[in-house]
Amino acid sequence: MKIVIASNHGAIGGGEVMLLNVARALRSLRHEVTILSPTEPGELLDLAKDEGFSTISLEARDRKSYMAQLRVWRAHHRDAFLWCNGLVPALATAGDQNRLVHLHQLPTGIQKFAYGVAKKGARLVLVPSYYVAERVPRSVAFENWVAEVSDSPKVQPQEPHVRIGFLGRPALIKGTHTLAHALKLLNDSGDRRYELLIGGEAKFIDASSQEKVNLALDHLGDKCRLLGWVDPGELFSQSDILVVPSEVDESFGLVAAEAMSARMPLIVSDAGALPEVVGRDYPWIFRQGDSLQLAEMILALDEMASEDFSASQDLLNRSYWRWFENYSPESGKARVAEIIKRIENTD
Repeated sequence: MKIVIASNHGAIGGGEVMLLNVARALRSLRHEVTILSPTEPGELLDLAKDEGFSTISLEARDRKSYMAQLRVWRAHHRDAFLWCNGLVPALATAGDQNRLVHLHQLPTGIQKFAYGVAKKGARLVLVPSYYVAERVPRSVAFENWVAEVSDSPKVQPQEPHVRIGFLGRPALIKGTHTLAHALKLLNDSGDRRYELLIGGEAKFIDASSQEKVNLALDHLGDKCRLLGWVDPGELFSQSDILVVPSEVDESFGLVAAEAMSARMPLIVSDAGALPEVVGRDYPWIFRQGDSLQLAEMILALDEMASEDFSASQDLLNRSYWRWFENYSPESGKARVAEIIKRIENTD
């Protein structure tokens, strides 16, 4: 089957990571795959070429010109099945019946109207979790997946602190301030010291939100380290517990899935699809925005790790196998094969 995957834009974000995951799975299933993207920025095209994928570059520097170019291109190339990786290519090709729409976020605000137009004619609408599928009528849950993060040996700290890791953009919607408040509560009330390690950079954050996050981090003093952009494995090797404290309804939970693959002790908020990813019966899910409950969970998980090794390892192993069965590349490939089978059966 000849398949063209049209990107949402040319930069690398979570949606583009999934685009490459899908492309790899399709290629391994012996389909002819081409990746289509605007020339600027060219990050996605460069990565696709490095991996040996056929590419189509459209001369476009902004969203409007990209959508116009894509619609013109599609009018002259209707033979290939089009995998619209995001709302932008879906909207640009609205009405085309030889395609599917793959959303990576729950449409909100004006995106709801755009989606109502974009889905017309599509054979399937894929969304990244059952949480989103329940909120997007007639969509199909097509869960994301991540490569295994190796269980690297722990880097021992110079001082005996409990190191709490945070991976992603430090921002209000990601709950970074709530995590900082929780650690301050622990440091002010106990003998053990808790240090926050942040792996990520503050991109696309408005100044007011950034100021509030910075103030919360400043309250930790020297018990906060900003590592900048790092690979997940690098942060995990330096952390004792990873916290995903999101305060926005997450459509999936890539960081949580990565931590599960690495057998990393993990605490998540109840935001969006995060409980779905870790499992509804997972014991370490706290109410988003509740710094006191988060502090209590960090303390309890830290105590379990140090006092009950068997229970701790059993929890990590169960999380690992949940990742393997649901969010590994092997499981992702099986989902792609099922989607292609559904498409072929509608021809």
